[in-house]
Amino acid sequence: MMWTALLLLGLAGLLLYARRMRRRNEPPLDKGIIPWLGHALEFGKDAAKFLTRMKQKHGDIFTVRAAGQYITVLLDSNCYDAVLSDVVSLDQTGYAQVLMKRIFSLNLPNHNPESEKKRAEMHFQGSALTQLCSSMQNYLQHLVTPSEMGLKVSEWKKDGLFDFCYSLLFKTGYLTVFGAEKNNSAALAEIYEEFRRFDKLLPKLARTTENKEEKQIASSAQEKLWKLLTPSRLDRKPEHQSWLGNYVQQLQDEGVDAETQRRAMLLQLWVTQGNAGPTAFWVLGYLLTHPEALRAVREEIQGGKHLRPEETQKNTPVFDSVLSETLRLTAAALITREVKQDKKICLSNGQQYQLRRGDRLCVFPFISPQMDPQIHQQPEMFQFDRFLNADGTEKKDFFKEGVRVKYPSVPWGTKDNLCPGRQFAVSAIKELVFTILTRFDLELCDKNAKLPLVDPSRYGFGILQPAGDLEIRYRIRS
Repeated sequence: MMWTALLLLGLAGLLLYARRMRRRNEPPLDKGIIPWLGHALEFGKDAAKFLTRMKQKHGDIFTVRAAGQYITVLLDSNCYDAVLSDVVSLDQTGYAQVLMKRIFSLNLPNHNPESEKKRAEMHFQGSALTQLCSSMQNYLQHLVTPSEMGLKVSEWKKDGLFDFCYSLLFKTGYLTVFGAEKNNSAALAEIYEEFRRFDKLLPKLARTTENKEEKQIASSAQEKLWKLLTPSRLDRKPEHQSWLGNYVQQLQDEGVDAETQRRAMLLQLWVTQGNAGPTAFWVLGYLLTHPEALRAVREEIQGGKHLRPEETQKNTPVFDSVLSETLRLTAAALITREVKQDKKICLSNGQQYQLRRGDRLCVFPFISPQMDPQIHQQPEMFQFDRFLNADGTEKKDFFKEGVRVKYPSVPWGTKDNLCPGRQFAVSAIKELVFTILTRFDLELCDKNAKLPLVDPSRYGFGILQPAGDLEIRYRIRS
């Protein structure tokens, strides 16, 4: 009798939830035609396509139902900062905990993201950043030697550009940030291969749509990486000096056991190394398929050859524009918050809307501002000089309907939630691209090849990845 009563009570609650109606001053409500499931399938299959359709239908703010959850999507980029700055009404930890459990089999109930961010800033900015970049450059230069690459000088080798870039930057970043000096080439290759097996399934793990075989593959890769990433095997510096040692100390202060610390290493591996390699692929891919852009970047590199190595990266407006344009086209993270209490928000046009407690709020900068045709002409096209003024200086002013927009692109997060490692990531990407273009002959196997389409399942998870690859051939210059 008790179970019957509970079941009836649950069904009654579900029916009431399904009958949700739009209240006064709430955003437009679009529940979809499938009860409870709503728009979940379309949202998960291609978030950009789905949310673009919803934006055309409803405007810059709307609420959709997906698998029983009501999600308000905000696409007015000029009010992102003001809305997301309210950390009392909008919580970022709850959903992050859900994803940590789904993707990394990790539970950190006492985790303090603000404390972690401050610790990261200590090690990825200022003089510590200078030391990190110096180490990164040394590791990269070692990894591109003929012996490490298994190449004879002037010998051509074929490869996929994505794996070429991802492998080099992953290994460079891993050695730099995780400080594992004792790892040999075989160990590095094993870590990279296991990471790639895991990373390919990450969107499915996040959405819990993996099948039995995929779940086994992901679990196997996790187990191997947990073993390889045991903190005691990684750190090479005194605890107070390294980012890794500092992070482990934070976990210990929070009462985290040794097994959970191992699992947390995989989370940090993905956070620190999951986006730079794909970004480098898109940068080089766009350059190789746009000869004018490649020529302009080569001329800029050539013009800086008289500078000292530490000065080479500082005055590169053409490359910086190429990188900004690449990030505009490929940075596609969903910024998610849980609405902890009813909240009123104001759009940039002055219109006010009410958010409902228990809902989720999502901001998707990929659609607005990055792919907004009112801000960027032909937004789907790669234009290497989009972020350059006519005099060759950085272009900062972009407008929508005559009003200057705060951000023409949001690849690193919003004002109060900027990625603390962004400067290091930019330095690593730039170092790789400059190294490849100066020390290698690099060309497409098919001169008429086009960049592959993006994998639509990666929308929402940082930098997009391609659905295929771009075949290249390269050789080390004599």
